[in-house]
Amino acid sequence: MNKILIVDAYGSDSRVMSSLLSKAGYDPIGVDSIEAGKVEAAKLPPGAVIVTAMRLPDGTARELINWLKTEGFGFPVENLDPLDIVNVMSGGGATDIIQRRALDKQLVETVKKYAKPETPVLTLDNQLLPRKSEAWQKIEEKINAIAATNANAIIFGECGSGKEQVAHQIYLNSSREQKPHTVIEAGSAAFIGLHDPASERSELYNRIKSYFHKAAGGTIILKNVHLLSFEKQSVLLHILETEHPDVRVICTAEPELMKMVTEKTFRTNLFYILRQSDISVPSLKETTEDIPEIADFFLKRYAAQTGKPRKHLDASAIKALKLYPWPGNVRELKDIVLFAAFHAKGDTITAADISFNLSDASILSELHLKNEDAEKQRIINALKRTDWNKTQAAKLLKISRPTLDYKIKQFGIRKNEV
Repeated sequence: MNKILIVDAYGSDSRVMSSLLSKAGYDPIGVDSIEAGKVEAAKLPPGAVIVTAMRLPDGTARELINWLKTEGFGFPVENLDPLDIVNVMSGGGATDIIQRRALDKQLVETVKKYAKPETPVLTLDNQLLPRKSEAWQKIEEKINAIAATNANAIIFGECGSGKEQVAHQIYLNSSREQKPHTVIEAGSAAFIGLHDPASERSELYNRIKSYFHKAAGGTIILKNVHLLSFEKQSVLLHILETEHPDVRVICTAEPELMKMVTEKTFRTNLFYILRQSDISVPSLKETTEDIPEIADFFLKRYAAQTGKPRKHLDASAIKALKLYPWPGNVRELKDIVLFAAFHAKGDTITAADISFNLSDASILSELHLKNEDAEKQRIINALKRTDWNKTQAAKLLKISRPTLDYKIKQFGIRKNEV
């Protein structure tokens, strides 16, 4: 997945470009100034492309291009609607032109010409990652138990935690493994299926029903079911409740789905039809003991794809990875480990080679809480201040209530000791 740096002060256009590039399989990064562009360009791996507006609040595209040349970066640079096309193309350093009014037609095709597969892309695929934590042993037991039935299932978990891999493993372990299966993203425009204009049914019904025809006797994996519109929920409920298709439906959902059911923004009867069984995938920060093994798996794959010597994490790197709160879960771990592997000078990755996203105040807060031996005392102090009101103590510490409960248990903190 080549990284594409977008340098553009027009927020709406930047969002459109990010969406188009993401759908095409690229990894876009958006900034709105020359200076921010320089910061991000310095982090780009080989194979990246830069798309920049001609004029920005703090300068022009030519200034950015000149800086890239001075610093020795050879990334192809595409200009958006330059005023002087000949000047920019001949002496300004731009490799191509993209017109704003034709972004949907020109952007992806132009980027495709210059994005080079020099940096291997590791995807999570559909396989379960190697893990030995007790929590994941229980997950695998539940996968096998659910796979032995024909029950529908919902896999709950945070973004990037591996929900789709769990859903796919249930399919692979089931008696329907040799039957058709299809994967649908509930929140995308791709959730439209096929429509027969001659049918008396609604277009939406026909399109959704076409997925069930396609997967007859098999399995539908419905990703992010919490993103289904209320109208689509109604059609899906009708098909499942009245037509009883011979198709197993395995959904993934973020925890907010439970709140949606309570607030009546997700149909209760559909929820219970889909959740005949369920699995809750723990976040990475709840299973930090798995981090060394998962990271090593990514490093092995990286070495195999690049043909370079395999790199290893030293003790300082492992400690740093275990202290980070991982808001992006396994997906973020993959990106951070591969970035470190790409930039590390030798075969050993140290804490100094690891670059975290520390722009979020809540991440800094959690890291501060984890720092050194003060963590237990901070929790005790918060519990004292709130008279053992865990909800209020969690707010003081700026962590979630489940995290606080876990830490109290981890440190063996008792109420009569506080």
